[in-house]
Amino acid sequence: MCGIAGAAGFRSRGRGWLEQNVERMCKEQAHRGPDGSGLFFENGVCLGHRRLSILDLTDSGAQPMVSKTGRFVISYNGEIYNYKALAKKLQKKDPHMTFRGDCDTEVLLEACEKLGVYQTLRYAKGMFGFALYDRMEQRLILARDRIGEKPLYYGFSAGGFVFASEIGALRQVEGFHNPIKREILPLYLTYGYIPAPFTIYEGIYKLEAGTFLTLEKEVIFGERTFDPVKDGACGVKKETASEQPFFDGGGYQMHCYWSLVEAALCGEKDPFEGSMEEATNELEKRLKKSVSGQMVADVPLGAFLSGGIDSATVVSLMQSLSETPVQTFTIGFEEEGYDESKAAQAIAAHLGTRHTSLAVSEKEAKEVIPQLPSLFGEPFADSSQIPTYLVSRMTREQVTVSLSGDGGDELFDGYRSYVSEERIWNKMRRIPYGLRLLAGGAGYALLGGEGKRRTLTDQLLLLQAATPLDLPYIEQTREDLLAGSLALSQKMPVRRKALSSLPVGYLSGKELSGAARENRLLDLLMYHPDDILVKVDRCAMAVSLESRVPFLDRDVVEFALRLPDRYLREGETGKKVLRQVLTRHVPKELMDRPKKGFSVPIEKWLRKGRLKNWAQELLLSGRIGIEGYLDERQVGRMWEEFTKDRIWRPQIWYVLMFEAWLQECGKGGA
Repeated sequence: MCGIAGAAGFRSRGRGWLEQNVERMCKEQAHRGPDGSGLFFENGVCLGHRRLSILDLTDSGAQPMVSKTGRFVISYNGEIYNYKALAKKLQKKDPHMTFRGDCDTEVLLEACEKLGVYQTLRYAKGMFGFALYDRMEQRLILARDRIGEKPLYYGFSAGGFVFASEIGALRQVEGFHNPIKREILPLYLTYGYIPAPFTIYEGIYKLEAGTFLTLEKEVIFGERTFDPVKDGACGVKKETASEQPFFDGGGYQMHCYWSLVEAALCGEKDPFEGSMEEATNELEKRLKKSVSGQMVADVPLGAFLSGGIDSATVVSLMQSLSETPVQTFTIGFEEEGYDESKAAQAIAAHLGTRHTSLAVSEKEAKEVIPQLPSLFGEPFADSSQIPTYLVSRMTREQVTVSLSGDGGDELFDGYRSYVSEERIWNKMRRIPYGLRLLAGGAGYALLGGEGKRRTLTDQLLLLQAATPLDLPYIEQTREDLLAGSLALSQKMPVRRKALSSLPVGYLSGKELSGAARENRLLDLLMYHPDDILVKVDRCAMAVSLESRVPFLDRDVVEFALRLPDRYLREGETGKKVLRQVLTRHVPKELMDRPKKGFSVPIEKWLRKGRLKNWAQELLLSGRIGIEGYLDERQVGRMWEEFTKDRIWRPQIWYVLMFEAWLQECGKGGA
């Protein structure tokens, strides 16, 4: 795992300026790669890299790396788990092919040159974000993995093109004054995160999962700029994988090498039809292969163990593949209902892992909060970021790589709300379309949720009450919290254009066999890459820990998308087939426990003590009125309802995280 950065264009600047600024960007990401750094410069293009050594700890893995022919240069963040198979594929094509070391970076680089970027990415299994520069054609390619495990930001600032693994690195460019993208605030106040392709800044974007972007020399050398959202390069067009670009902007092209929507639709057309035992065997085989591939490392390796089914399954398979006890890690809290450490300890004892558990005090947890704005780089308000950071910090004291159970809920029907949404939709779909539009608000009132996910599943119910591109719930977002001029601006056509670029647009006209299936897919398109995976990446990389997610292996994902509901759910209990896998390794009594999730009692903490004082300073000091982004009166009313009447709204934390970010990081972009 590493950090990448780069810049191109800046025609009025010299080599020294470019190298200095890319070096500053890399330094800002030093936590992503404390083991080494490097720069490449040629004709106005500069690539930078920070290295966290995981495979081949020698200098043969140093980056940026130049291909054998000298034509291509790569700056790469991630892991290609099947790089040895990819190397054999290259050697079959060219028997004289040799490699300088045992490094996935070199294999990926040579494959891109010999097979082409599209074919390489179709074959590769892993997590990555990389920049590839073609010196002959003066062409720059940015690519991101299938599901969005690794981040990649890009855009224009200060007169040139820039990219980096973290948005905070882009702010280090001299002259970065990109304004806050005001029309994105309703999205943030709805979800608590900013969904791709957007960021908090004008002119800066997230590269979407499963895609790569090709920039021709007229763009990278600053002769023209582009806006992929306004140009229509994001959203509904990324439906199928193809070697041909799905968008050609004349100077830049967007390519889709793997589509989650296409995989889901293929799964619908070719469902798994074997017995439950056969489904269990197939899932265990694929998961074990994924876990085995992700256990390859030249540094100490372990796993997060929360006590839930997903992480327990990953750890069980790890231990079955290991001759020595696997190192596992969990944290616990004092508050009842938030402590999974005892359950994790019981599973660890049964499996025989070398388990480490840390009891975290309220004081320790609260001390993390001021670090969050700079850690995430833009407003982000999933409060489970707190325990995720704490367990990552503890884990890094003993290992450099940690596997996690993320993805199990979204793939195997793990959220209880999937069931309630299915039930409501089965009733609402009988209502004529016109009446469904009116019924949307009623559906929202009826729908139960699970804390952080609620806003997303609320939205999907209303999407289904109308049509995905209508996005009626977005119209009901927390606009009362926006400053008056901002609230009015959200009625403008630009907002509709922005909303149609969200991944929910991929579902337009592509109804799956039920609301639960569509919900799982939508979560995999938005909530998982833009919330869960962002949280895991930033918290782990903040302490130089590489996190790996076996459930997100392509073969596991595509198999899960083929499973009809009867393999996933029994009554209102999800993860049926996954539970069957786990019962082969862990006694049933260790599994039958209520789902808690990885969360903290943020509502309780905000009611008293230092955290309450911190919140009131942010919300009631008069700063909000001066900034002009939020309605100071409405925010104050929401806080009063919370402190006096105990009415909790997730938007309280969303607003706090926005204000904390604005105070810490937002001044340069305001």
